[in-house]
Amino acid sequence: MPEAVAKIRIDKWLWQARFFKTRTLAAKQVSAGHVRLNGQKVHKPAQNVSVGNVLSFAQGSQIRQVRIEALGERRGPAPEAQGLYFDMTEKQDNVPRNPRYEGKGRPDKKERRALDLTRRLDTL
Repeated sequence: MPEAVAKIRIDKWLWQARFFKTRTLAAKQVSAGHVRLNGQKVHKPAQNVSVGNVLSFAQGSQIRQVRIEALGERRGPAPEAQGLYFDMTEKQDNVPRNPRYEGKGRPDKKERRALDLTRRLDTL
């Protein structure tokens, strides 16, 4: 008889791995169809996951892709939670560029002086 494979609910695992603050939030994301399990959309929070499965979901402004390495016993501290998965998300440089004054953003000191000069000349 084959050995039983350990499984856990997807919403519970996402909560234990600290991707969502509450289990209810994790369940809502799964129910809304925003989570993929091995490339297939999941609509039920009771869907079971096991070690080796790949999950894709939105977190903030990026799409996270993680492979399940272990099933948690509890929602522990962050270092313990990071041991539950391997992050396959591509690293992105999320630092926004400082906008230049081309009708957008805030002008620097040199551009402000030029604007002040043009305004003074217009009033003369």
